[in-house]
Amino acid sequence: MKKSLLLLATLTVGACSSAPGTVYRSYFSEAGALVDGGNFGNANMQNTQVMSGERAYVFDLSNRFAQEVLTTVNFAFNSAQLDAGARDTLREQAAWIRQFPEVHFKVYGHADAVGSDGYNKRIGLQRANAVVDFLTSQGVGRDRLEAVVSFGETQPLIVTQGRERRNRRTVTEVSGFIRSHPIIMDGKYAEVVYREYVESATAPSYWQRTTKTDE
Repeated sequence: MKKSLLLLATLTVGACSSAPGTVYRSYFSEAGALVDGGNFGNANMQNTQVMSGERAYVFDLSNRFAQEVLTTVNFAFNSAQLDAGARDTLREQAAWIRQFPEVHFKVYGHADAVGSDGYNKRIGLQRANAVVDFLTSQGVGRDRLEAVVSFGETQPLIVTQGRERRNRRTVTEVSGFIRSHPIIMDGKYAEVVYREYVESATAPSYWQRTTKTDE
């Protein structure tokens, strides 16, 4: 009997060791220590990463905002007035921002290198305020845009001492979540970030919309 068990164990170990690419792990580790071996699927993996803190909510939303709308508007020299192109861009920003009432945004003002540091700091702030005023006129709450910052001429896109329109700009960015909802994203990442998909699941189907019943 003992010889039979020994022979079986030997054959088992030999079969396992001969399999190429075999990965071994201890069965004495804590349950759940290996969170995802790649077999859960993207949805489960993302939820696991979010709830474990591996994905940053703000980082994800900031990337999405930058990919889906233009985040920058430019200004004429010595001006904080919004032209038609800037207003069109800001309308798109406002439409995106209204989808996420839980989220705060910062508007950063910039200037080119012409003029004094103090003047450029002031005009950068004026430009940021002009953007905030326009966004609030489009239905975005001012309390969500309260952080308005001016970098003046300190962060140019194009390094030059002359006039450069691309440096005279504002940049809108996701900055965090409103204080009145400190845990709004706890367990609700998919619901908030992909709310349009959630809502589409509850919308009437094409068949329901096109089919009428006699009363």
